[in-house]
Amino acid sequence: MATTVASPPTAETDSADLARFGYRPVLHRKLGRYASFAAGFSFVSILTTIFQFFGFGYSFGGAAFFWTWPIVFAGQFLVALNFAELAARYPISGCIYQWSRRLGGEIVGWFAGWMMIIAQIVTAAAAAIALQVVLPSIWSGFQLIGEDTALTSPSGATNAVLLGSILLVITTTINVIGIDLMARINSIGVTIEIVGVAAVIGLFFVDAERGPDVVLSTEHAVPGPYWAAFLVSGLMAAYVMVGFDSAGELSEETKNPRRVAPRTILSALSVSALGGGLMMLGALMAAPSLSDGALATDGLAYVITAKLNSPAGTVLLGCVAVAVFVCTLAIQTAGSRLLFSMARDGKLPFARQLAAVHPRFGTPVLPAIVIGALGIVLLVVNLGNAAIFATLASVCIVSLYLAYLLVTVPLLRQRLKGWGRGDDVTDPSLFALGRFGIPVNAVAVVWGIAMVINLAWPRPEVYAPDGGGGWVLWAAPLFVLTVVSIGALVRWFVVSRPAADTAPATV
Repeated sequence: MATTVASPPTAETDSADLARFGYRPVLHRKLGRYASFAAGFSFVSILTTIFQFFGFGYSFGGAAFFWTWPIVFAGQFLVALNFAELAARYPISGCIYQWSRRLGGEIVGWFAGWMMIIAQIVTAAAAAIALQVVLPSIWSGFQLIGEDTALTSPSGATNAVLLGSILLVITTTINVIGIDLMARINSIGVTIEIVGVAAVIGLFFVDAERGPDVVLSTEHAVPGPYWAAFLVSGLMAAYVMVGFDSAGELSEETKNPRRVAPRTILSALSVSALGGGLMMLGALMAAPSLSDGALATDGLAYVITAKLNSPAGTVLLGCVAVAVFVCTLAIQTAGSRLLFSMARDGKLPFARQLAAVHPRFGTPVLPAIVIGALGIVLLVVNLGNAAIFATLASVCIVSLYLAYLLVTVPLLRQRLKGWGRGDDVTDPSLFALGRFGIPVNAVAVVWGIAMVINLAWPRPEVYAPDGGGGWVLWAAPLFVLTVVSIGALVRWFVVSRPAADTAPATV
């Protein structure tokens, strides 16, 4: 692997580099290295997602579910290594779509982009409703509807929709105003989140009830073969460690993206894995009880409130609320850039409007509004659904992993033909896997397929925890089939339209 440091290009050379791919530099290039890192870190957002999913993982695998975390990190890091190499080669917004179509052709690229767009809309909605996990615990006044704050209760789920919709309105406004404001808010928010993660870890380790050997205990796992419980509990880590490619989505707004984006893709995932692993270990060591059921139902919030039921504990919960905010903001930003990138190529309905960039703000305004509005619609459609969070999380993560496969599979095919070797490497100082490319890529593909199967498997305890059955058990594959079918119709409509109707906007 080569990561030789060179003098950073100027904005003019970055623009000229983009022009070689056939695109005009219409987005504002404002992001430095930390802002690029923050985009990926805030999408993963361990303070948000581990708060949401810790109880889920523990309820199935007991304390030993901790080991799913390093396993999932190892698999996702292999994917990230491939993405880092592609980010160095193709520093273009809408990276999943752009990489996939250059490696697998227009049809593969289109469906990769389509799957990713749908996943990001659903993910934004799922992230936004996480405010319900935090805000009512900070102040009861945030429970505007009903009294039961639990996300799995009808009143809690309804209140979550209201809070999430308000958050999406705010993040849409920020995304419309410009990347500069978004980057400043996101960087500040990520800094607060990192401080909050460090504080939570410190709190847990200082006030531990048991030693680190707790992670060897399978005592409180669900009955039956432990490997089955372990596979289900691993969905927690799978839900969390996605979105590290966001640095690539913002390549056209990043300074020196060929060198910055690969590093920030890898560092966002690695820092998230380290911080999340320590936070999980600390929670297992510090929990007042492993057997009273509270850790499985309330997760990290139970441990924090038990250990720090004071103003300081409220401050830590405030850090979690900030993390939810910047997570939703980052997801929406990444999704809007993907919409813009596909529309610029004339690959979506209303391409001219979606590809238009505001001359003052330098942002694709309509894509940001579309992502926010569809996220709110998705929440409203699920109004009062007590299983809203589990349903949204499960189906959107399957779509994300499939979109990743639509990059890694064509990339492996190209590697076997010679991609990444010889004179096609234009700059040897850029990040490259070299002779490790094929084995790393091959294992990443196998990993991605295994995770899609594990995520989509029709388990009643995941998709129908209240005893339902039938089509609900097959929610993930049915969702994917529906998305692909609608996508095929959308693509047919776009392809069948005259070229003048779908040409990218000139701004």
